[in-house]
Amino acid sequence: MTAARPYRSVLYIPGSKERALEKAQGLVCDAIIFDLEDAVAIDEKVNARALLAKTLTEADYGARARIVRVNGLDTEWGRDDILAFAAAIRDGAKVDAILIPKVSQAADLDAVADLIPSVPLWAMMETALGMLNAAEIAAHPRLAGMVMGTNDLAKELQSRFRPDRLPMQAGLGLCLLAAKAYGKIIVDGVYNAFKDDAGLKVECDQGRDMGFDGKTLIHPAQLEICNAAFAPSEAEIDLARRQIAAFEEAEKQGLGVAVVDGKIVENLHIVTARQVLAKAEAIAALAN
Repeated sequence: MTAARPYRSVLYIPGSKERALEKAQGLVCDAIIFDLEDAVAIDEKVNARALLAKTLTEADYGARARIVRVNGLDTEWGRDDILAFAAAIRDGAKVDAILIPKVSQAADLDAVADLIPSVPLWAMMETALGMLNAAEIAAHPRLAGMVMGTNDLAKELQSRFRPDRLPMQAGLGLCLLAAKAYGKIIVDGVYNAFKDDAGLKVECDQGRDMGFDGKTLIHPAQLEICNAAFAPSEAEIDLARRQIAAFEEAEKQGLGVAVVDGKIVENLHIVTARQVLAKAEAIAALAN
């Protein structure tokens, strides 16, 4: 997993639903969270584990990142989930990461890392303690990504829903700072009203403006809006190209800065411009 690889849309799929697992192979999402936790009923946990391991061994999900959310180690299913996928990966199952629920401290990652070597770990950030320990979690050497669990966080905070997500800003900001400081992927929480396109767009735009790499989704109907929001726009791509060209020309003249659209362009802007173009190229590659 590289920084340029897109994670605009990260769709939750229940690990117990065979039809949903099949349908997901054709959806235009950048990544899938195959869920064995919240989306699976208690009496289906064991069967879902076996079905998902078999599916990820046999099915073709193309370039989509495949992330398995296991049950927590504090449940009766968590340890068996992790060991089952450690074995399935050895037998050929294609899994890009294991997502651990309710990570509150780095030690929670250590416990899973000991059970499943080599596979990148992702952390659900959904507790108040997790927000306060975001930096130590992000610094963990096995961690590759963070997922905001805003529903559980709202429950713990006892906060009310607001379109501007003001009650969430402290937690979102702490996790963003931690992820960016340590170069980890971070995706925003879900938007529950899956028929509210306008509300979804507002929240996607806010998340993109804040710096999230993408957003988790609960329904395929949300994919188009999310993919558009977290992709570089044509205007951003055009500006990036013009900034790079102008800066390279300035360098040829022995200058350290250029001017584009009446604004100073320095080397730091070129770093961002190249990131924009790399992301656009990675998105285009996914579509092929």
